[in-house]
Amino acid sequence: MGLREFYPPVEPYDSGLLDVGDGNEVYWEACGNPDGKPAVFLHGGPGGGLLPGHRRFFDPAAYRIVLFDQRNCGRSLPHAGDPAVPLEHNTTAHLVADMERLREHLAVDRWLVFGGSWGTTLGLAYAQAHPQRVTEMVLRGVWLVRPSDEAWGFTPGGAAHLFPAEWAAFRDAIPAAERDDLVAAYGRRITDPDPAVHVPASRAWMAWELAANTLLPVPPPDLGDTLLVAFARITHHYIANGGFLPAEGLLAGVDRIRHVPAVIVNGRYDVKTPPGQAWDLHQAWPEAEFHIVEDAGHGGSEPGTRHLLIEATDRFRA
Repeated sequence: MGLREFYPPVEPYDSGLLDVGDGNEVYWEACGNPDGKPAVFLHGGPGGGLLPGHRRFFDPAAYRIVLFDQRNCGRSLPHAGDPAVPLEHNTTAHLVADMERLREHLAVDRWLVFGGSWGTTLGLAYAQAHPQRVTEMVLRGVWLVRPSDEAWGFTPGGAAHLFPAEWAAFRDAIPAAERDDLVAAYGRRITDPDPAVHVPASRAWMAWELAANTLLPVPPPDLGDTLLVAFARITHHYIANGGFLPAEGLLAGVDRIRHVPAVIVNGRYDVKTPPGQAWDLHQAWPEAEFHIVEDAGHGGSEPGTRHLLIEATDRFRA
C-alpha cells in the first residue's frame, strides 16, 4: 500500500460563533458525518487559525469533525489584527475552557483530540485537565514550551545554525543594543500602537516563524498585514509567557492520560520542534505509539507525516 493521501475537500454542514465570555466569540465548524465519531482539530501557532486542508485528515464518512479558530484569530472575534484588541483573556487555560464549552455546546460526550505544533501543547493541556473526555490523541510536531525549547528557536545557539540567513534577517531587524533578548525586543515593537512600528516588526517575526516549516523549502503563505499582525501578536504573547503552562510543565501531568491511546509523529528534520521534545514525551508516556519520519520537517502535509497521521485517524475511526 502506498502513502495515504488527504481525504477529498469537504465543506462544513454546521458552523457558528460561540460566546466564551470576556467579550470573545470563537468560530467553530463541523464537517463530515453528523452521526460519526467526534474528533476535534487543534490548529497551530498559536494564532494560526484554520485552513480548509485541516478538515482532510479524517474520513468524512466516519467522523464528526469539529474545528475551531482559537481566541482572537481566524474568524473568531475580536480579531488580534487590531492592535487595540487586548490579549489578557487569551491564555492556555482560557483555550482549554473554550474547548470544554464547545464540547458541551455541541453535545459531544467524548472526542478524539488531534493537534499539530502548538496544537499538541493545547491538546496535552486539555487532555490532562479533562482526561475523561478524550478517546484518543494524535499529536504531530510536539511542542512542550520549556525554556530549553524556546532557547532553540530564539537564541543564536539553536535553529540559527541551520538557517543563518533567515536568522540574520530576524536578528538584524533589532538594534544591536537590544539583541540580548530578542523576544522582549520584538514584544516592544509588535505591541506598539503605531502601524509603522508593529507591522514591519510582525513581518520580521513571522518571516522567522515560517522559515523552517518543511524539510524542502516551500513559498511562505501570502498573509495580509491584518493576519500577520494577529499571528505575530498571539504567538509572541504565548512565547513570552512560557505558553501559560504550569511551572512543572506538561510532562509532569502525563500520568493522567497514559491510559489514552495515542500516536506521536515528528519529522526527523523538524527545525521548529526538534524530535527530542517528542522523544521526551514518549519517555514519559511509553504506551503512546511513537514515530520519527525520516524525510520530513515540521509540516503536517509532508508525505510521510501525512501518511502516519491519516493512518492513525483511520485506525481510530472504528
